[in-house]
Amino acid sequence: MDGVLVSMQGIEKYFPGVHALKNVSLELRKGEVLALLGENGAGKSTLMKILTGVYNKDEGQIFFEGKEVQIDNPKAAQELGISIIHQEFNLLPHLTVAQNIFIGREPRTKIRGVLNEKELNRKAQIILDDLNLSMSPKTRVAELSVAEQQMVEIAKALSVQCKVLIMDEPTAALTESEVEELFRVIKDLKSKGVGIVYISHRLEELEYIVDRVTVMRDGAYIGTVNYKDTTLDELISMMVGRDITEKFPKRNVNVGETILEVKGLSRKDVLKDINFKLRRGNGIVPNNL
Repeated sequence: MDGVLVSMQGIEKYFPGVHALKNVSLELRKGEVLALLGENGAGKSTLMKILTGVYNKDEGQIFFEGKEVQIDNPKAAQELGISIIHQEFNLLPHLTVAQNIFIGREPRTKIRGVLNEKELNRKAQIILDDLNLSMSPKTRVAELSVAEQQMVEIAKALSVQCKVLIMDEPTAALTESEVEELFRVIKDLKSKGVGIVYISHRLEELEYIVDRVTVMRDGAYIGTVNYKDTTLDELISMMVGRDITEKFPKRNVNVGETILEVKGLSRKDVLKDINFKLRRGNGIVPNNL
């Protein structure tokens, strides 16, 4: 198991009336990005909650750096160096970047209960510099963009000596330029030996960062492949359990007149100059999207 950070073998999980995970395996290596794919309900989140101590497994084994471990709670996962970044960030907007990174672990002065802001900001700045981020540790999180908040989550994970980072739909709310910045940080983390589990429904972005892909379906492990040795059609077939003959099936709906038209819809850090038409018959005709 040289180079293997995490090995999950034969994982079973039951909920009342539901067999959620059925003999699932997963292997994450040092310095790689492993995409974890599957349709909604495939069991991806349940498996990751077991790895991060939110759920306890009913059967199976988990090995971390070659040694079998029992991850009974999130603190145990954190102590091993396993962190997760959810779609909904776990940040306090009224606090600063530094305060969010070290919340619950803030350095104190010799006076009992008094926060050492200078040391807090110094330590946060070291992590931000390591990620090549230009934001100030004194900035309130409420003033940051979605992409910048995501970087704070990554910095927070690295502040506890993260060795395994799980990213759940990390590009869902990012612009194209923000996605590029995220990928730069991911590649930098890879070079430092961090193993990343990358969960995404945007299959077209995998080619830029992913080394291997593990696919789940209906709570079961389907297989793991090298990304460069497969195609998107093959991955989709593994996910749905059948060959895909039509990615966009023909519609039998007659599209009528325009009932809604949007032009130049923009919102800072979220949308930029979006145009579309909605026609009777539920047909959306993109225009410069």
